[in-house]
Amino acid sequence: MPKGKIVGVIAIKGGVGKTTAVTNLAYVLSNVYNKKVLVIDGNFSAPTLALYLGLKEYNFTVHDILNDKVPASDAIIKSSHGFDVIPSSLVPKKINPYELKNKIEHLKEFYDVILLDSSPNLNEEILATMVSSDELFVVTTPDQPTLKSTVNAVSVATKRKTPIIGILLNRVRDKGFEVNINDVELATSVPVLAVLPDDIKVLEALSKSIPITAHSPKSEVSMEYKKLGGCIVGENYLDKRFKTKLGKLFAKNMPKQDINRFCLVESLKNNK
Repeated sequence: MPKGKIVGVIAIKGGVGKTTAVTNLAYVLSNVYNKKVLVIDGNFSAPTLALYLGLKEYNFTVHDILNDKVPASDAIIKSSHGFDVIPSSLVPKKINPYELKNKIEHLKEFYDVILLDSSPNLNEEILATMVSSDELFVVTTPDQPTLKSTVNAVSVATKRKTPIIGILLNRVRDKGFEVNINDVELATSVPVLAVLPDDIKVLEALSKSIPITAHSPKSEVSMEYKKLGGCIVGENYLDKRFKTKLGKLFAKNMPKQDINRFCLVESLKNNK
């Protein structure tokens, strides 16, 4: 049986939209690309994934898995959005985060993609996500303090030799004072694969415990998530709103993130 892969989504700063990115990628991979997806809350001390998805009742958590109370399969619950979830406990419990990889590695036989939502702090929890993942995405926002934390995140992940596939630049308002895509790539040496505009609909969707990709599927944010999802599974997403070929897009100043995505997907195809 072909194995899936574990993709960690990290940030060393809270409030950048990391968990929002995880839930939307899970929705897109499940409902647009028809992949079997599992999301695991790797934020053991301050979990929010279940809250984002409106999950209020569950018997077991990732803490129970790490403490050998139940096998990982017993903690899996089905969300109403087409993907599975292993939540984290709202009540802090003593665990060894570094056991995570051993406890979830076998699940790759049953899922195409496993998304790990990490802690937003530089601690054992985020390091556990890094070492448990086959590849990483980093979420950042267009401001200098967050960019500095992103450079730190990239440095830490690089030392642990986990490949960083790309960066998600979130909550962009296209203001002159913002850090731009070139600044991010120059500082990190990592390609930006998505530029997500700041959109009030994201908060509207969050208030309803629905990913924006389900709430407002035609929004610019949702379209970026759909294209980004293709980078994980090696497929180019064709935006049906535009009837134009790739060559024409290149001829019309194709956005840098689109070029980065295309190059990544083509490299994945060539490596199959």
